[in-house]
Amino acid sequence: MHQSIFISGAAQGIGAAIARLFYQQGYKVGIYDLNEALAQELATQLGINAKAGKLDVCQYDQWQTALQEFSEWAGELNILVNNAGVLYSGDFVKTDISAHHRTIDINVKGVLNGCHAALPLLRKARFARVINLSSASAIYGQADLVSYSASKFAVRGITEGLDVEWEQYGIRVLDVMPLFVQTAMIKDMDAASIQNIGVSLTPQNVADEILTLVKTKDSIFTPTHTPIGLKTKIMYQLSNKSPQFINRLSNIFISRKS
Repeated sequence: MHQSIFISGAAQGIGAAIARLFYQQGYKVGIYDLNEALAQELATQLGINAKAGKLDVCQYDQWQTALQEFSEWAGELNILVNNAGVLYSGDFVKTDISAHHRTIDINVKGVLNGCHAALPLLRKARFARVINLSSASAIYGQADLVSYSASKFAVRGITEGLDVEWEQYGIRVLDVMPLFVQTAMIKDMDAASIQNIGVSLTPQNVADEILTLVKTKDSIFTPTHTPIGLKTKIMYQLSNKSPQFINRLSNIFISRKS
């Protein structure tokens, strides 16, 4: 029986790249997104082992319905990828408070909803793993990306806590931490850090790393967090070794507006 993967926010960008790669690897793929038409278009392109559906990650009942119908279709739920996310950039106070709230609703509550609703199904599977999309913005708080950065710190915390808590079920909960990725999300991004650092990662880079994590034999030595890209890896290592004031200075440098 084919293993299965359920991806939120899978109609485009990173989610779509994950869907395509895992389909090519022989997985049954769940392509769930708020844009159901676009999700269905991708599923049709891929073939009979892809299933599309509508999912508002902020709605817990939609998670329950989507996961149940997918697991019945696929046979079991093996991998959950919490990919759906939103990003608002710019000066904190000049950004409407509703945008900050929406960031938390989608990026944090969406992950909580997904993990909570999926556990009963993951526990029944022969092999189960959760991959959350965190970010390099979860290494140190980012100016002009305050609520996004905070949401990704929350995802990092959720991942760490559940990776320990769900060890009793044999389920690893891991995350990937890319820097800026070439997607529509960052097209009109207003943050000095993207201008100073640039965009060097593609959705395929992230998808490849997630496949590697899924394929890696489970071990206590498998890290909970996986930085993606050389720049992110350097930032991550510095954050583990440098005094707090050095981290702050480095982030002031990359966030400085010209």
